Amino acid sequence: MTRSDGPRRPLPGSPFTRPAAPAPEQFAVGDRVTHDKHGLGRVVAVEDDLSVIVDFGSAHRRVSPPFSSMTRL
Repeated sequence: MTRSDGPRRPLPGSPFTRPAAPAPEQFAVGDRVTHDKHGLGRVVAVEDDLSVIVDFGSAHRRVSPPFSSMTRL
């Protein structure tokens, strides 16, 4: 017997449940950050919650999502 009522929901305790996707990183002006390539910096501007401009001391860089190479300190 086959049911096609839509996708099956896994039970809450099931080991086969998919992990929830992490929320995208949000940065604010003044946040201290570290970047894999550019090093330590401070967020100086946020553009429409999409890209951020970071002062790394020697230069200002625009960093766009995904922010996988940048973390908040």
